[in-house]
Amino acid sequence: MKLIVEVVDAHDLMPKDGEGSASPFVEVDFENQLSRTKTVPKNLHPIWNQKLVFHLDKTKSFHRHTIEVSVYNERRPIPGRNFLGRVRIPCSNIVKKGEEAYQLFQLEKKWFLSPVKGEIGLKIYIEPETKPKIPPSPSSPSKILQQSSPSSPAHLSEPSSPAHLSESSSLRPQVTPSQAEITNLTSKTFSAIAKAEVPAIDSPNSTPAESKKENSVTATSSFVAVAESSYIDPDREPTEEIKESGQLRRETAHHIRKHKVLYHPGVSIEKPPQGNPFTMRPVTQQVHPDHQEDYNLKDTNPQLGERWPNGGAYGGRGWMSGERFTSTYDLVEQMFYLYVRVVKAKDLPPSSITGSCDPYVEVKLGNYKGRTKHFEKKMHPEWNQVFSFSKDRVQSSVLEVFVKDKEMLGRDDYIGRVTFDLNEIPTRVPPDSPLAPQWYRLDNRQGEGKVKGNIMLAVWMGTQADEAFSEAWHSDAASVYGEGVFNIRSKVYVSPKLWYLRVNVIEAQDVLPNDRNRLPEVFVKAQVGSQVLRTKICPTPTTNPLWNEDLVFVAAEPFEEQLAITVEDRVHPSKDEVLGKINLPLTTFEKRLDHRPVHSSWFNLEKYDFGVLEPGRRRELRFSSRVHLRVCLEGGYHVLDESTMYISDQRPTARQLWKQPIGILEVGILGAQGLLPMKMKDGHGSTDAYCVAKYGQKWVRTRTILDTFSPKWNEQYTWEVYDPSTVITMGVFDNCHLGGGEKANGSSVARDSRIGKVRIRISTLEAHRIYTHSYPLLALHPHGVKKMGELQLAVRFTALSLANIVYIYGQPLLPKMHYLHPFTVNQVDNLRYQAMNIVAVRLGRAEPPLRKEVVEYMLDVDSHMWSMRRSKANFFRIMSLFSGLISMGRWFGNVCQWKNPVTSVLVHILFLILIWYPELILPTLFLYMFLIGMWNYRFRPRHPPHMDTKLSWAEAVHPDELDEEFDTFPTSKSHDIVRMRYDRLRSVAGRIQTVVGDIATQGERLQCLLSWRDPRATSLFIVFSLCAAVVLYVTPFRVVALLAGLYYLRHPRFRSKLPSVPSNFFKRLPARTDSLL
Repeated sequence: MKLIVEVVDAHDLMPKDGEGSASPFVEVDFENQLSRTKTVPKNLHPIWNQKLVFHLDKTKSFHRHTIEVSVYNERRPIPGRNFLGRVRIPCSNIVKKGEEAYQLFQLEKKWFLSPVKGEIGLKIYIEPETKPKIPPSPSSPSKILQQSSPSSPAHLSEPSSPAHLSESSSLRPQVTPSQAEITNLTSKTFSAIAKAEVPAIDSPNSTPAESKKENSVTATSSFVAVAESSYIDPDREPTEEIKESGQLRRETAHHIRKHKVLYHPGVSIEKPPQGNPFTMRPVTQQVHPDHQEDYNLKDTNPQLGERWPNGGAYGGRGWMSGERFTSTYDLVEQMFYLYVRVVKAKDLPPSSITGSCDPYVEVKLGNYKGRTKHFEKKMHPEWNQVFSFSKDRVQSSVLEVFVKDKEMLGRDDYIGRVTFDLNEIPTRVPPDSPLAPQWYRLDNRQGEGKVKGNIMLAVWMGTQADEAFSEAWHSDAASVYGEGVFNIRSKVYVSPKLWYLRVNVIEAQDVLPNDRNRLPEVFVKAQVGSQVLRTKICPTPTTNPLWNEDLVFVAAEPFEEQLAITVEDRVHPSKDEVLGKINLPLTTFEKRLDHRPVHSSWFNLEKYDFGVLEPGRRRELRFSSRVHLRVCLEGGYHVLDESTMYISDQRPTARQLWKQPIGILEVGILGAQGLLPMKMKDGHGSTDAYCVAKYGQKWVRTRTILDTFSPKWNEQYTWEVYDPSTVITMGVFDNCHLGGGEKANGSSVARDSRIGKVRIRISTLEAHRIYTHSYPLLALHPHGVKKMGELQLAVRFTALSLANIVYIYGQPLLPKMHYLHPFTVNQVDNLRYQAMNIVAVRLGRAEPPLRKEVVEYMLDVDSHMWSMRRSKANFFRIMSLFSGLISMGRWFGNVCQWKNPVTSVLVHILFLILIWYPELILPTLFLYMFLIGMWNYRFRPRHPPHMDTKLSWAEAVHPDELDEEFDTFPTSKSHDIVRMRYDRLRSVAGRIQTVVGDIATQGERLQCLLSWRDPRATSLFIVFSLCAAVVLYVTPFRVVALLAGLYYLRHPRFRSKLPSVPSNFFKRLPARTDSLL
């Protein structure tokens, strides 16, 4: 691969030649590869537009390296150079070719006293390297690879695999590097490229040291390989399948160990408080809202980690002796499965009747049967399907694999079978390599002789950490048919990459109306997909209207929609006529990473409804009018698709602006307990539950466990954490798409039912600690809050750098573009709604689909709707904030009233000390806060927060208020109910109106002190102000503060029960309430 550093230009450089100018050039250093641009003489704003090419070894990790770009002034005639500034760019932010964008970097100093100013514009990206064709020779590496045996290691045969060749050929551009690029390469670069083009081959001439070095690089760079692969293609389609395999988990664990964060079996897991049982409390289906303990978080003590027992359950021969712990699945309980991989068959006999064969394979273990698909008229079929049988449900000691011929009428013909004794089945434990399939000769029905035909199988005993687990057919779901087979699988999804599209509509020219006797009232309408926005109507009717308005849309990669611009004339309040239109593909617009201005362009409009005219007439009409636009894709914003209260990702859209991750979040979804029946099946209640977790751009979905109220998933997933002030959301749903065509209520499509949701904020987790808790799944129904069950989780946050975490706490919550060019509140709400729709549509295309109702529930699509319950909850949250101030005021009142003489005396002493030494006020205040924090450390929360029914005001809510909260928008209730709710809302608003009026009255009285609205009151106040100024000028401030403090702290016998004189004077001041109607 090649690293391309395109040096575009620089601005406002420091003059260095003594004549107020400079002759700058740029030198780039990447892994000791030096390359420089040409020199631009006498220019403080140089433009180079030159590409510098560097070799990038993809077998090594480059993510922790930096690119150093230095700007120098070339001295003449005496050879030399002056330093003008430099920039260090981390390689982790490099994107592939096609995603690069122009980016400005502020020049930095090399030393503390270096006089540096200005900025440099760069484009940095990775390009696949074009390899010249080499004629084959007997000693060429390609021929050696072709002659290698099939049993050679995987990493030797991988370069010659068809998948690899097709991928490299698709990524390889058919363009020869320019001469400038070649001349910029140093001799060291050429030698590195020559070495990289020769594949690593174990030859007899290789030395032991070289082979040992190769093996060490191969063993220690597994995480690097995954990072590079995910880096080269960071923005995948949502439909692309991302396997959560054991290899990926091993690489994640290796990455954690690389940062000296190890997990040992001896690490103590948080124990429940003394006196509580270690086992989970049983949850009955009868939930009583008055039992608060049912809504609490519960400690659990699951057996986490992989443990292989002694001997095994089938005689011990196929199981490993002793106990073995691995860290690939250390946050879930181990589950054992029997895996059968049916690869292919050959030399199958044809039917004696039809003369052909329609083969399929049936795998049978006890009462469980799994079938592959059948092929028509094929003697050498290939299936490559995996079947898994849970060890807990094994009812036989013999595994049977049948090969049958499907018949249109009657019973299917028997071809042959292969039997396995479970005691002889080997065990595979990741990170062991996958078990290689073998050819087996088919036996006859009685098992006494061989028949014609062979089948390739692989049979092994493994766990849910196996790579084949996610795609396997599970015996637990044997009753599922049709499309439901795909709907029960686990899956990892990636949200589409979202951009803000900013369309600045500036003006239009030569806009001619259809009626030439009037001037048009013109506005512009822009549409991207289902998003439609329009400008205001030009205030003055004219043929050259001016708007200068911004219209912002949400667009997702790959850009499937186009920007449709139409210019319309408001002929009548209910009628608009289209005067011209144009469609623009989104791929043609510039991607902006900061707030620099974007160049505007004129676009010629096509006359509406004249597309079928002859070419000459169409050209004449197309150039009759044009529109002036400034369009760009904003990469410096984070596209909000969820509420900022529960945000899970804060990174900007452009990958070049991403920072390094600060930690790793691992979540083990163990299972659920006490779920309620969600639907009726065969006359009894049933629940087919699955769990969805969302953090950042990564969504995960567990497999569906059928017909149980206590499902056990035991699946573990990993996320990179870029900001601790983020939230991971996990929801449990009931799968209603098991048969592939369920309908509900006639023609409407079935929807997956919500069971409950759990949120965990990353900042509330201690680093390197495993949290094992059972979270209550609470749901709000029209008849009240209800506990739907409990979700059992194991969570661990691993901090990679404490310094980065501390640094993050001082940074803005969102990218800087949100503060430099902020959106309005209405824009944020509308754009968030559009982003949620796009994410729901794209994830709904995956297989299995993540349905719209699931995505909307996880993203809190209805959080902005009115709710009396939420209003009460927020009001009491505000009151709880002021409760501390109110308590402090009461305490101070008790001190002034001398309710506790000892406390009052101590306060007087402290007051006198602070008056005499005022420099101790702030240190005393901060010391007091430090002591309070240290005291509260003893009472710190021992578990993450969970859904609080009392805080949510869900226990004492009125049924009608809940019915109003679940009402549709617009309402579907009768007029009487709507009138009653409107009157109730008026009464609440009336009380709020009174409070707001009282606050306004107090403020207006303050203004009246100097406004002469009351001449006598203003005269008294200004005379008092003059006297106070004279007294304060001649009296030291300490004396004034001492006298004022002693006056407020005086004994009750010196106090009067009547209001004070300043209070009486203030209350007599006029307000503007007299002028209100």
